[in-house]
Amino acid sequence: MLKSYLPLAHIQLVESVSDWQQAVKQCAQPLLGEQLIEPRYLDRIFQLYEEIGPYFVIAPQIAMPHARPEDGALDQALSLLVIKQGIDFGSENDPVKLLILLAAKDNSSHLDMLAAVAELLADESAVEEMIGAADIEHIAAVVHRY
Repeated sequence: MLKSYLPLAHIQLVESVSDWQQAVKQCAQPLLGEQLIEPRYLDRIFQLYEEIGPYFVIAPQIAMPHARPEDGALDQALSLLVIKQGIDFGSENDPVKLLILLAAKDNSSHLDMLAAVAELLADESAVEEMIGAADIEHIAAVVHRY
């Protein structure tokens, strides 16, 4: 299921980033490059963070930045970034080492995709395997089991 939404080209692995904003921007690059989201989608994520805090840090080590479809999501898509050293988002679940940026073109068609992401993230051993992976091919192999 996730292979169609999270191909190898949407997976990145970095040692570190300068701050949480850079993490979100880095994670979004594949989706921006393929015109699956508009730049204003990121603007809205940053604006929401300023308004309500790190709403997208959903579990220890895991963030899922997202905004509403009308905020610039052009299609259903995911991108994934693993940050080896982790980064603080101002959340009790810091440091974040795994980001999955979610884009949905409407309010319902992404629910199957989201269910598959939830299944992946609920598997603690899979999360640890992705965080500990040495390359994006290994991360993709874990993701594509779901």
